Amino acid sequence: MSSPENTETTETTEPTATTIDSVRAEIGTLVTEAANPKYPDLAALSTQELVAGMNSEDALVPAAIEKQQETIATIIEEIAARMSRGGRLIYVGAGTPGRMGILDASECPPTFGTDPSLVVGVIAGGRAAVNQAVENAEDSEEAGAADMAALTLRANDSVVGMAASGRTPYVIAAIKAARAQGAYTVGFSCNTNSLLGAAADTALEIEVGPEFLSGSTRLKSGTCQKLVLNMISTITMVRLGKTYKNVMVDLRATNAKLHARSERTLMRVTGCDAATATAALTAAGGHVKAAILAIMTGLPAEQAATLLAENAGFLPAAIDAGTE
Repeated sequence: MSSPENTETTETTEPTATTIDSVRAEIGTLVTEAANPKYPDLAALSTQELVAGMNSEDALVPAAIEKQQETIATIIEEIAARMSRGGRLIYVGAGTPGRMGILDASECPPTFGTDPSLVVGVIAGGRAAVNQAVENAEDSEEAGAADMAALTLRANDSVVGMAASGRTPYVIAAIKAARAQGAYTVGFSCNTNSLLGAAADTALEIEVGPEFLSGSTRLKSGTCQKLVLNMISTITMVRLGKTYKNVMVDLRATNAKLHARSERTLMRVTGCDAATATAALTAAGGHVKAAILAIMTGLPAEQAATLLAENAGFLPAAIDAGTE
């Protein structure tokens, strides 16, 4: 799990009848809460039919994302530009979206060699909500604002708020607070004309339609969130020079699997043999990118690492500089 992260579960009061009536009216208009007319009685279907039905619904997600590719690309460019100036990427959500953000954030250090503080996942209810639902936490506007304040956001930071409904109070409050602190904000939902989108600098609204199991937004909506976060983090890291060609080169060999992957990466990129890859990786302290540069330029590992730093970590530029 990425750090820093909210760790306290905020207590919230029980909702009043007036609040429940208001929410009932709101969700009654949401596509994500609608019953799917194609599957009126799941129990009446065979297991094979259920599998086929879920698979056909999931297949609708990429097509829905495709309609928003231009917006996603714009968001990535905004985030990458800010991160290149030292900013962070913050994901914030409640329930499934919060867990998706933490998952994506936690994968960045081993995949791209980033510091755990660079991409951060924040979830309503704190650490306890990762493994167990803290359902009332999503209603706390105070907690959303407080969790953003705790991060001491700056102008180069980017905050992606996620809520399938687009109306989650915790997430909307977090986005408003982040925007007030000067961060770039994205409101990512699976309903159009959302309150979350209206609160953010950029609205990303991808309508995937009613869920296979009505209202269970961990399904298509969750799949949509996962696919889009894959795009945001991966393509941002490409723009930041964390890859070379189509290969992960900023990973570090910290376990047996990563060591074997690192050796294969060196051999694939440089054409060297296994013994050379092993020696270069050891000399570079397990840093794949530095080992590649050392092999391709003939520089000692320490000098290769210095040259990388002088070129902001961009391997092609460092190779050019080292072979002039």
